[in-house]
Amino acid sequence: METYSRILMHFIFTLHAINPRIEAFTFGTRLNRITHYLRKKDVEDAMDLLSESVNDWSGGTRIGETLETFNLLWARRVLGGGAVVLVISDGWDTGEVEKLEREIDRIHRSCHRLIWLNPNLGYEDFQPLTRGVQALLPHTDDFLCIHNLNSLVDLGKVLCNLGRRRTATNPEAYA
Repeated sequence: METYSRILMHFIFTLHAINPRIEAFTFGTRLNRITHYLRKKDVEDAMDLLSESVNDWSGGTRIGETLETFNLLWARRVLGGGAVVLVISDGWDTGEVEKLEREIDRIHRSCHRLIWLNPNLGYEDFQPLTRGVQALLPHTDDFLCIHNLNSLVDLGKVLCNLGRRRTATNPEAYA
């Protein structure tokens, strides 16, 4: 994920500039709310502050545990009003898979749409073999690749065309 983190942070910074109500979090071994960094005028300043303050950047992921923290501390505050949740992850997880499945299901039921962005999906030979990927897929409305600039353009189109009802972009095709 580290390879893609910088460009994705630029994308999130741009989204926040368009809509300042966007909330952003990182998750590795713990959850970090980073919304206040997105308020910086310069994305490079925000990136410098992020790299200094997020101690577990590129330190492995315990997705279930961090999503549990999100659900306990933030979900009620930020998932109302038709929230769209973007989970940007390769699905590699070192935590409890049962907890991951329970917590992602809770988020999925609390939001308007859950979009999972996975950089590995852009590879032709991608297979959903890890337990983390298998736990996340059933709770995902859209499963999209996020491995290059064209995939960011595609994501922008999906976000612009969100309907009022859930109509999945076929995550079952990878199950």
